[in-house]
Amino acid sequence: MEGRLMGFVGVSDLDAAERFYGDVLGLELADERPFALVADVDGTMLRITEVPTPAAAPYTVLGWRVRDLASAVDELAGRGVEFTRYEGMGQDERGIWTAPGGTRIAWFLDPDRNNLSLAEI
Repeated sequence: MEGRLMGFVGVSDLDAAERFYGDVLGLELADERPFALVADVDGTMLRITEVPTPAAAPYTVLGWRVRDLASAVDELAGRGVEFTRYEGMGQDERGIWTAPGGTRIAWFLDPDRNNLSLAEI
């Protein structure tokens, strides 16, 4: 398939999403209300769309690759983000899990309980 990939995430409240994705995560958002907020994330368009009943998926819907996971986790924790801990995953004190192949991952939720992640590969 040719073309550029776009990402979508459904939210219940664009104002709350603007505070979280813009202020907390630091994404530069274009306001396309009443339908969406739009960000260019390193060349990929992310549309944060208001939907009547967002359904949180039981898996990661958006993730970022970062160079220094511990620093990224500390920075977001300093902005009020709480990292998710999963029973039996053996996460460290920051909530970082190391996969068998060496990838390190930390998960967190947006205000609508969309599961997001940071990964150091």
